[in-house]
Amino acid sequence: MKVNTSDLIYQGEKAGVHNWDTFSGTSFYWHPDWLHIAEDMTGHKALEKIDIPQGEATKADAEKAILKHLNK
Repeated sequence: MKVNTSDLIYQGEKAGVHNWDTFSGTSFYWHPDWLHIAEDMTGHKALEKIDIPQGEATKADAEKAILKHLNK
């Protein structure tokens, strides 16, 4: 079953951090500056790469990456 944008429950934004939940209970968090900071600190790479120049990603781009990950 393919997951669509309507399957994501947007919980809003607080202090620049956007949060989505799924009906299965999985949560996703995104902030425009986190990706490179988290990778630098942990040495881990993101599950889905947002193919946009750093600093230019939007909420819609984050949703596309979440859907791409969920639909693999």
